[in-house]
Parts: sequence; structure tokens; C-alpha cells
Amino acid sequence: MRNAIELGDGLIITTDNSGGIGEKPNDLVAVPDKVTAHFAARVALLEQWAAHADPIAVLIHNFSGDESWEAYVAGVEEVFRESNLDTPKISGSTETNMQLMQSAVAVTMIGRKREAACETDCAWYVYGTPLVGGAVMDRSGEIASLRLIKEAMDQGIIHRIWPVGSRGILEEFQKLTGNLKIEIQVNVDVNKSAGPATSVLVSVPAAKIEKAKQHFQEKLYEIVPQSGGSNVR
Repeated sequence: MRNAIELGDGLIITTDNSGGIGEKPNDLVAVPDKVTAHFAARVALLEQWAAHADPIAVLIHNFSGDESWEAYVAGVEEVFRESNLDTPKISGSTETNMQLMQSAVAVTMIGRKREAACETDCAWYVYGTPLVGGAVMDRSGEIASLRLIKEAMDQGIIHRIWPVGSRGILEEFQKLTGNLKIEIQVNVDVNKSAGPATSVLVSVPAAKIEKAKQHFQEKLYEIVPQSGGSNVR
């Protein structure tokens, strides 16, 4: 697993947070609160999928005040609609004793692990462009689609996923493979932050590579190891 915690009995916990992004005057990036929660929930959902789990409950930790709660809930609900999934029960807590100068929110998901098919002959690809900050909104068409990822999982086009965060594609691939010396070549910047998981590593069975290329089209980039390892595992 990437950053998930397994509690036993098949329960998986994942979380993501955002600070200084929202509607407050002192925020570093000005976007609607709904958008902030959307991308935090997106990361938590991708982490669930990376652990072969599906969310059964969502907690929102709202540090921005009562006025942001409904927008945060709407952002979480939007992520599940985008993925063609029923929205699980949403609860959480709001900080009302202190008025923060900047927006802050965290989204935690509790999921239940499902059985995953065993695939050994798979190749890794990058889906989506690494983006951070204002580029996430300005170049939204380059972001990995949750709907397409869910469809690919359901159809067996991809076997595993691994969200890319602030450390970039290379460090995530090194962590994924357990090989900290491996170098890779990809037709996108492998060192750039992918912000709210705008890029996702996907494991494609050898027999499904052509289907994956058709499904994800031009936003699918092959990972070519340059030293210390293979792309097939």
C-alpha cells in the first residue's frame, strides 16, 4: 500500500489535506471551497483504490468555519459522482472556536478491502500530467480522470494504481518498486509535483496494453526504466 493504514477485518483508512487554498483573503491559491474539497477527496479515493479498497464512510475535518461546510460536502460528493459511485455517508467536525486566517480542510475515507486479481506480467504507465497550484485549474483537461480509472479497473484494463503526490513520478516509482536507485524516462517531468494526484501510475497487464492506450488515449505515458530494473512486474 502507498499511504493507507489497514486496521484489520478488511478496513482501510486513507486521508488527504489542504491548507491555504480556498476562499479566505489570505489564502495562497484562490479557488472555491468546493474545488478544494474535491481535490482532497480525490487523493483519498485514489489511495483507497491503490489499496484495493472501496470507501464506505467519509469524514471531513473542516478548519475553515461553518460557512465552508456545505461547499466541502459538495466537493466530496462531486468526486463520487465523477467516479460513477454512490456517495457513502459523510460526517465530520468543524472548528468554530477559533477563526483561522487561511482555509484548511482534511478528508478521511474509511474503506473495505476487496479481492484483487493477481497479475504478474504487467507494465507501468503514467496517466495524466503532473500539475500543482494554479495549473490544476488552468490545465484541468490534462488531469487523470477518476471516471476513466474506475472504468479501467472494472474492465480489467489496469491491475493496480499508485497516485503521484508532491514528490513526483520518479520518487513514487522508486517507492513502488522498492528500488531507490532506478532511473526512468517518461514523456512528462518525472520530478515535478503532481499536486492533488493529477498523475497516477497504472499497472497494465501485457495483454491489455492496446486497450489501455485506446481507453486513456494521449494522456497515457510509458515508463521506460533506464537503469536498475524492469517496467514489467
